[in-house]
Amino acid sequence: MIEFIDREIGTTVSEASKYFSVICITGPRQSGKSTLIRHLFDGYRRVSLENPDIRLSAESDPLGYENDATDIKIKSFKTGI
Repeated sequence: MIEFIDREIGTTVSEASKYFSVICITGPRQSGKSTLIRHLFDGYRRVSLENPDIRLSAESDPLGYENDATDIKIKSFKTGI
């Protein structure tokens, strides 16, 4: 397994997570966004909104989706951009 390379942004994200319920991490493909999230929030349940069924559920009833997913801490999705 490849060793995780600690990034300065990790401290900022960890600190921000104490004050904000939503944090958006953006960047180019293959830049380590998901790896950073897995490292910082190990043990949290993650859900990818790439799955069309999950994304449709979240889009069609966002409040219901959030109420049903209270234990989800990390949600990710990719755009076509």
